[in-house]
Amino acid sequence: MSARPVVVRLLASAYNVAEKAGAIVRKVLHSGELGIIEKTGANDLQTLADRLAQQSICASLSRHFPKVTIIGEEELPSEETSEDLIEDGHSEEILQKTCPAEYRGIKEEELVVWVDPLDGTKEYTEGLLDHVTVLIGIAYGGKAIAGVINQPFYNYQLGAGADLGRTIWGMPGLGAFGFHLKEVADGRRIVTTTRSHSNKVVTDCVDAMEPHEVIRVGGAGNKIIQLVEGTASAYVFASLGCKKWDTCAPEAILHAVGGKLTDMHGNGYCYDANVTRMNATGVLATLRDHESYLSRVPQSVLHALQSD
Repeated sequence: MSARPVVVRLLASAYNVAEKAGAIVRKVLHSGELGIIEKTGANDLQTLADRLAQQSICASLSRHFPKVTIIGEEELPSEETSEDLIEDGHSEEILQKTCPAEYRGIKEEELVVWVDPLDGTKEYTEGLLDHVTVLIGIAYGGKAIAGVINQPFYNYQLGAGADLGRTIWGMPGLGAFGFHLKEVADGRRIVTTTRSHSNKVVTDCVDAMEPHEVIRVGGAGNKIIQLVEGTASAYVFASLGCKKWDTCAPEAILHAVGGKLTDMHGNGYCYDANVTRMNATGVLATLRDHESYLSRVPQSVLHALQSD
């Protein structure tokens, strides 16, 4: 494994680590003891699953990649992580892939990993399990260059005995795997947007897209999956609720299939370790026709979400 480029090795480990985190998220739910804490209010929750999954992800990756900067959503006390939370495995499938030339010489200390251990926490507590994802994004030079999305409860609607969970991953220049790429048919504008963080600016921006349909769901990871699987044509969120750990992994996967993620002004986000965590100027993500959606963003929305 050590002969492979570090970014490929990190991605291969992140795949297994995300699967372990997904298993933790399922186990906590099945225990019935969610351990819910309100961080800043009823729409900003943390559960035992968030805490254990982040411990598992950060400790597992740090053990094998000690020079990588890892930034997790949850502010957790520094403590020893129990061995049962550590994942030492890696994806052989990913290790066998040919690393794009531009990423082969990257050093471990040049990489930043953004972790959302449980994206869609509110939905998790309400039983909307298909909204829930585990996100591990890898950035270099401020760009999202690789990502893993685990859906712990994929197939849960099929009931007892269903094969639960799946893991999607991607890297621009290499491709994206674990799903079937599909586009919305016939040029229909189907907008996916927030379920629980709406306001007038968000609504005005969605309306300006003149959508044929609007889907309101939780989780940034979930919304990007909707784009690449043809359920929606644009993810529109004209607000500052999204953070870097929400968008790094999804952006990398979206870019790997030719999509695009920007703020409402059309600017890309930077994923360096020292950047502000908040995506303060909104999120617009598309699989195709990005400029067309950008051109519809109202001036009032652009004014409300001023660039720094």
